[in-house]
Amino acid sequence: METLTRIVHHPNGRPYCITECHTAEGWLQTTWLGFVSQADAEQGALAALEPLCQGPVAGLLNDNSEIKGPWFDSIAWLRRVWAPQAAQLGLRYIAHVAQPHTEADLGILFSRNPFGNYVDLQVFTTIEDASDWLRTCLLYPHHT
Repeated sequence: METLTRIVHHPNGRPYCITECHTAEGWLQTTWLGFVSQADAEQGALAALEPLCQGPVAGLLNDNSEIKGPWFDSIAWLRRVWAPQAAQLGLRYIAHVAQPHTEADLGILFSRNPFGNYVDLQVFTTIEDASDWLRTCLLYPHHT
C-alpha cells in the first residue's frame, strides 16, 4: 500500500514535522523534531491533516519524543481551530507520545480531554504503548 508523507521544513531547510499516513494501520503518525515554535507547531499541525483528505483515518500517533525546548502548549488553538477540522476529516483518537520528562505536566494538562467530543486523547511515554492503544481503539471503537 502507498504511504503518504508530508514533511514541513524550517526556512533553513531542516524538517521539523513529518506526517505519514499508515493506511494499513488506519492512522497517521506525526513526528516532531528539534525546536518547534508556536507558529511552526500550528503550521505542522495543519499540514498533518492534509493526508487525512486522501481517505478516512481515525487515529493519530503524535510523537513529541524528539522535540527540544519548550512544548507547544496552545491547547486553546488546538481545540478551536485544529480539532474541529480533524474531526470533520474522520479523526477520532490521538495517542500523544510525550516529550521526555514532561509526562507528569502533560498528564495534568490533559487530565480533562481538551478536545471534548471531537477526539479521544491519551498520553504515553513510548511509541509502542501509543500504537497498542490506537490499535485497540480502531478494533474496538467503543472501548474508550
